[in-house]
This record gives sequence, C-alpha cells and structure tokens, in this order.
Amino acid sequence: MTIAGSILVLGLALLSCVADGALRHHIGLSDRRSLIDGSGAAVTVFDVTKHGAKADDKTDNAEAFIQTWRAACDSGAPAKMVIPGGTFLTSPVVFQGPCKSTEPIVFEVQGNVKATTDLSEYSSEQWILFEIIDGLTLNGGGTFDGQGSAVWKYNDCHQNKECQPLPSSIKLSKVKNAFVHEISSVDSKYFHMHVTSCNSISIHNINLTAPANSPNTDGIHISHSDGVHVTSSKIGTGDDCVSIGQGSTNILISQVFCGPGHGLSVGSLGKYKNEEDVSGIVVTNCTLFNTTNGVRIKSYAASDPSQALNITFKDIAMDSVKNPIIIDQKYGSRNGAPSRVKISNVHYQNIKGTSTSDVAVSFSCSSLVPCQGVELVDIDLVYIGKKANMPLSASCLNANIVKSGGKQNPGCN
Repeated sequence: MTIAGSILVLGLALLSCVADGALRHHIGLSDRRSLIDGSGAAVTVFDVTKHGAKADDKTDNAEAFIQTWRAACDSGAPAKMVIPGGTFLTSPVVFQGPCKSTEPIVFEVQGNVKATTDLSEYSSEQWILFEIIDGLTLNGGGTFDGQGSAVWKYNDCHQNKECQPLPSSIKLSKVKNAFVHEISSVDSKYFHMHVTSCNSISIHNINLTAPANSPNTDGIHISHSDGVHVTSSKIGTGDDCVSIGQGSTNILISQVFCGPGHGLSVGSLGKYKNEEDVSGIVVTNCTLFNTTNGVRIKSYAASDPSQALNITFKDIAMDSVKNPIIIDQKYGSRNGAPSRVKISNVHYQNIKGTSTSDVAVSFSCSSLVPCQGVELVDIDLVYIGKKANMPLSASCLNANIVKSGGKQNPGCN
C-alpha cells in the first residue's frame, strides 16, 4: 500500500470513530456498554449505578432506578436496564411505558433488590410496578426481597373483611408480550407476583418463597388477563402457590412444584359484583408437596352470577396433601346463601399420590347452580393420615359427574 493510501485509510478510520463518538454523545450513551442480542441488534446497557444507585443496603434507590428506567425506555434503541450484584434497598417504584423502542426492553436483576419496611411509604398496593409496556423481559438470576417478616403482623385480613392489603412485591399491569424468567422472590409482604390486565405473559423458571405461616403470600395471582403461561417453577408460600382470579382466560400452569402452601387454585371467585368469567384453564404436570389443598376451585357464598368453565387438571402428583381435589363454593362462609358462580366442564385426569385426609375428593358445589360436566379419569390416591385403617372417600355434593374411567380411588358414586 502507498503512503497516500495508508493516510486515506487512517483518515477514514478516524472519521468513523469521531462519528461514532458524536452519535453516542448525542443520545447520552457515553458511559454505557453496547451488546448484541440474539437477533443481532445492538443493545445498549443502562446500569443503575451510573445514575446514582448504591449497593449499600441502606440508601433508598427508588429515584436512581426511575432515572435509569426513563433513560432506557426513552432511548428509542434496544435497551437493557441492569441492577448489578449487591444489595439495593428501594421504596416503591413504578416502571412505566410505553417505551420508544420497537424491541422488548430488558430489565436484568443480577443482585438483591430489597424492599423498605416503613408501610407509610406505600401509597398503593404494590412495591415494584411494571405498567403499560409492550415487550418486556425480566430476568438476571437476582432476587426481590419483600422483607415481609417485618410487617406480616399488621395483616388482619383473616378477621377483617375491610382490611387494607399489604403491598405485593411485583405487579404487572397492562403489560403485553412479557417474558419473566430466572428470578427469585422471597418473603413478599403480600402476593409475590400479581399479573392483571395483561396479555401474552410467559413466566418460566422462577423461585418464589415465604414461610408456610406467612399471611396471603400467594405466589402468582392472575386476574383480568389472557394468555398467561407459568412453567418450570418452584413456589412455596403461606397461601396459594398460584391463584387464578376473575377475568382470566387461556391460562397454562405446567411443571410447577408447589409446597408449602394452599395449592393451585381457580379463585376465589364471586367476591365482587359483576365479575368477569374464567375460562380455558389448564393445570398439568405439577407436583404438590405438603400443601393444605391440591387442585382447587373456590367461590364465595352469596355471590353475584358469573362462570368458571373449561378447566383441566391433568397429570398431577400429590405428596402428603390434605385436600387433593376440591371444589368449595362456600368459601368464606359456611352459612351464606348459595353461590351463583356456575362451574362447568371441569376435567380431572391422572391425579395420583397421597392424601392426609380421608376425604380426598370433595365437591361442595352450589345448590343453586350445581357443577356441570365434571369428568374424573384415573384418580389414584392413597390415605396416609393418622386414622388407622381409614378408607378413602369422596364427597360429591351438587356435582354432575358426566364421565368417570380408569382407576377411581376414590370416586363419586
């Protein structure tokens, strides 16, 4: 190469570097790293520590988190917000869209995010809120610590119907096309995760943990949402591992290990006026260990009319479960007027394992709108309770069994 040619190449290289630096300065990315995502597009990383966050377990990082989110969400480029290793304390924070990029925004938690415990700081019913976002990935292997043990004593919902719920740890509201995976939540003050008014949400390989005696620490509560999949996860809490509330459609719960807790539940339904119907629920390939309930449908007595239909519980393993198969339409009151939640087209298929109660199948359906189209196929449960030589039984009140087959231990006669 000639000297003139070498000078030309060097000049072009310098111009390229200057142009790249100018572009980075223009969009404010000079202190951030660029990566390549799976599609080959450049991803810009927004690190919370660059916006003042401190992993000292005492600084309230809410403002720094919000500043980082706004920078990532408004950048217009494929973006990743990162909370690195360490313990970051924060009061309630809202991560709100819509974001400007057409690519999903990534929220990566590598460290430990810890909640403050002063309840006066919580003006709403959640700690971490993601809302109005189309395209979100929440991952990173980190942990959300709700520090619930400091405030569970203030939960009086078991005796006060007008109680003020404690804040949930993570809430997704009006979120579409989200993928939540490889995160943990411990000791939530209330629900670990609340998914509401959402569409197309995939929750995979997460770990939710709270003591068995912690109040209302549901693992995942789903309501008013369509197309939510919860798969390959471990949930052990003081309440339902998964609870599926009103307005939930096309929900899949698969390969979930539940225990301790109150089981995998559809409901509670019928608590409020004009509730939306629940339909298209599939719970499959799950294991329940040492839970108070197995697969459950529950509705309040004296409810307004609504429906729960097209529900399948399939390939479920029960290990030391108190009420393996249960429909309870007198939830909340044994003496109230009959529930008007109509339950229909419910399938129980290949449910096996051990029961600590001698009544392993309990259908307490409404006398006003009896359960219709109930199927029991291959039910094989063994009693391991304290009553010696006690045979297993089934209690099937106001339930129309349309099909039974395979082993029926116990079955509805």
